[in-house]
Amino acid sequence: MNRIFPSLTLLGLLSTPAAAQTVKHSDYPIQAVSFTKVKLADSFWLPRLKTNTDVTIPASFQRCEATNRVKNFEMAAARQGKFATIFPFDDTDIYKTIEGASYSLKLYPDEKLDEYMGLLIKKVAAAQEPDGYLYTARTIDPAHPHEWAGPERWVKERELSHELYNAGHLYEAAAAHYEATGKKNLLNIALKNADLVCATFGPGKRAVAPGHEIVEMGLVKLYRVTGKPEYLSTAKFFLDQRGQYKGYDPKSPDAWRNGSYWQDHKPVIDQQEAEGHAVRAEYLYSAMADVAALTGDKRLLAAVDSIWQNMVTRKLYVTGGTGAVPGGERFGGNYELPNTTAYNETCASVANVYWNQRMFQLHGEAKYVDILEKVLYNGLISGVGLDGKSFFYSNAMQVRNSASFPQTEPQRAGWFDCSCCPTNLARLMPSLPGYVYAQNGRDVYANLFISGTTDLKVNSQLVRIVQQNNYPWQGDLKFTLSPAAATDFNLLVRLPGWARNEAMPSDLYRFATPSAEKISITINGKPTAYTTRSGYAVLARKWRKNDVVEVKLPMEVRQVVANPHVQDDLGKVALQRGPIVYCAEWTDNNGRAGNLIVPAATTFTTRYQPELLNGIMQLQATVPAVQLDAANTSISTTRQTLTAIPYYAWANRGKGEMTVWFPQQLTDIELISRQPKEATVGK
Repeated sequence: MNRIFPSLTLLGLLSTPAAAQTVKHSDYPIQAVSFTKVKLADSFWLPRLKTNTDVTIPASFQRCEATNRVKNFEMAAARQGKFATIFPFDDTDIYKTIEGASYSLKLYPDEKLDEYMGLLIKKVAAAQEPDGYLYTARTIDPAHPHEWAGPERWVKERELSHELYNAGHLYEAAAAHYEATGKKNLLNIALKNADLVCATFGPGKRAVAPGHEIVEMGLVKLYRVTGKPEYLSTAKFFLDQRGQYKGYDPKSPDAWRNGSYWQDHKPVIDQQEAEGHAVRAEYLYSAMADVAALTGDKRLLAAVDSIWQNMVTRKLYVTGGTGAVPGGERFGGNYELPNTTAYNETCASVANVYWNQRMFQLHGEAKYVDILEKVLYNGLISGVGLDGKSFFYSNAMQVRNSASFPQTEPQRAGWFDCSCCPTNLARLMPSLPGYVYAQNGRDVYANLFISGTTDLKVNSQLVRIVQQNNYPWQGDLKFTLSPAAATDFNLLVRLPGWARNEAMPSDLYRFATPSAEKISITINGKPTAYTTRSGYAVLARKWRKNDVVEVKLPMEVRQVVANPHVQDDLGKVALQRGPIVYCAEWTDNNGRAGNLIVPAATTFTTRYQPELLNGIMQLQATVPAVQLDAANTSISTTRQTLTAIPYYAWANRGKGEMTVWFPQQLTDIELISRQPKEATVGK
């Protein structure tokens, strides 16, 4: 048996589903160090996690109350009333916020929050039907369910009902709540529902390819908690149902609506490209990785590997965003990555983090963490405002602010009718400590560069690792290792692709010019030679208390160019420094952003601005800027200071132009007559 697929050995099974306990079993060859064992202390992420705890999660709960999401559970418990929100999946906003709050409790203990969650979980329990069914859109009034739900349970699950989608988010929340608090009140609700799902679906029973994936990931979470094999087998069953829909006609001009939109056009083992609704897709691919790791299904592994390769070589924005096409919130064709109409749903970035973490745990290659990092620092946190309570559903790559393009002036919103993105961010953010380190026996991986402390066990010895840095603004990393007793193990420090002249682990993007700057590593102040493995520096030695590893990553401003097949980016460059992708925003550039040219020879200066946008490294350069005269009859260029900010920080100072990609020559500029208008502050 190869190392990717260890044999599945359950060391313990539960006598009853409700008697949940942690069970050791084979899983991914590489295991993440739990978020419960990593304490952050940095100046970039920790304030964001604090804002998520103090602002985002309370606002999310409050909005769940104000928009009647909580009321739906109360009416379901009473078995009377009228479903009071818009979508049948609105239940999940409560589940996702509970998940985020559970992680948050581990970071910031809060008795009042814990008590509130307990009351909310009681309402969820009361809304559950005796056999475990939990879906307020039907339970409130079974004779008149939501129009998407169908007259009976499950009959519209493939297309509209989201019954299993709701269940999946319940399972995810329950696993997180149990891991963070040790309490079983939500877990017992989830297990009762999961037992119903397993009794309903499977060989010889009802079959369906779930319309909006995540139940598969959730069932795997419950399997890891309980060791109950039915949860894993049902997750695999749902995967295997794809591509069997009889109504799918691949020759129809609207074939995607019946098939690829929800990844049901082919059996999963035959899928090779990232297709359809991006969030659904990346939840599916995460589940494929889970099931491949746990069952040893090599065909499933080959499929998810091919899909990942297609995404990274053909369908990923430079910010890590995915899902180019607004119609269907879906992946476009190969190299279809438009800027002004880019969709890039925030939820897709959340799902992409989950997927790449799993791919790393399968294969142990740094390229997966490189993509995860790109998403985290750019396309994901762009989705939440610096205030913690304003959000983007989609994340634009270019905003043209003019009378000709009024529809391209987005601003952040506090909530949406379909508010999946705010609550998805609420759950992802506080789980971040669980992505910093990973372990496979005596190999300890340092994946993310976030200051803090972790305690783990290697060779039966307790080891403390303290990480100190000012990342992502500076590239000086320091790791202090303190084993309880001297012990041999390998510290694998990720060497980011961007520090190795690799803008992307594919030819989709590349740096315009190579850099001569090199990564340097010292141990206890002395330069050290090291071997590399799959993008990691392998530091192998007998570690002793207070051994210090220092890594210096080059932090130059780099120009990025896209593959020539990406039509929207021809003749243009993007700007990147470290893991951060930059943009120009109207407010820093004389009211415009689309008239700036960045010739190949442009050099940038950097300056840390602690008072701007909660503290950012700002880029500046003198570049040509296109000007039109008042009559729109004469064009000229003037020299102007271009000021660029991190892409994640845009749209926190009102509405106006923004661009990520800059033309290198005048012939590429889009000439739009416009007078700068007074800024309006977004809400």
